[in-house]
Amino acid sequence: MPSYPEDSLQHYVDSWWESDGSKTLEKGRLIRGFVHHVDEQPRRLIPIGRAEDATEHSRALVQVEVFRKSTYKKTSGLPVAAFPLREGEEYFVFRGKVNRPMLILAAPGEGVPDELRRGAARYQTAPTLLVAPYYGVDRSGKRGGWSPAFVDRIRHIEYPQYMWDALPTPGAEESILRLDHVLAVGRSPEAYDITPHRLTEKARGILDEWLCWIFTGKLDDGGPISYLRTELRA
Repeated sequence: MPSYPEDSLQHYVDSWWESDGSKTLEKGRLIRGFVHHVDEQPRRLIPIGRAEDATEHSRALVQVEVFRKSTYKKTSGLPVAAFPLREGEEYFVFRGKVNRPMLILAAPGEGVPDELRRGAARYQTAPTLLVAPYYGVDRSGKRGGWSPAFVDRIRHIEYPQYMWDALPTPGAEESILRLDHVLAVGRSPEAYDITPHRLTEKARGILDEWLCWIFTGKLDDGGPISYLRTELRA
């Protein structure tokens, strides 16, 4: 497990990460999977016709263009079996990290019986996991890194949307959990890999308090985050 500097919240918790063999999907579990870049301008994939062989329905000719809400016009290309378009839908293309670390923020919800899901599109009732992604802050040949002064302020609990950490997996020495990038991940085993690492019970309690902070804008004056925030910022 990583060791933590004295000017970090994790240093003052008995243990922050733990390993177990169950790999259960639970709050505080570390997983890895695809996360698209949130701030990237989306690109629309437009089916414009079938491939050269008119009998080939599994391939199509497409074009990709930057999507702008202000100039958006519905796709008017020929129907393509490989890319069915329903009313109000479009295809979008995103860049992203294929194997980004993510933290499960809530236990998976209760399963819904199939008879209650009939009549609705499968994606509308498909089970998901609520997660937040980690971003490595170290400078390397593949990334520019984060400003050290900014990282110091994050580690000293200045912002509710950023939580500093050091993950118990190979990769960046320091990482930032982006709680303003919370997203849903499909429950298909193809969507993610489960690691044997999870937050300890005490760490999960602090995570609950932190989530309350970002969602309500209020921080418990008598809680550990508020106390350590005052000490570390001093």
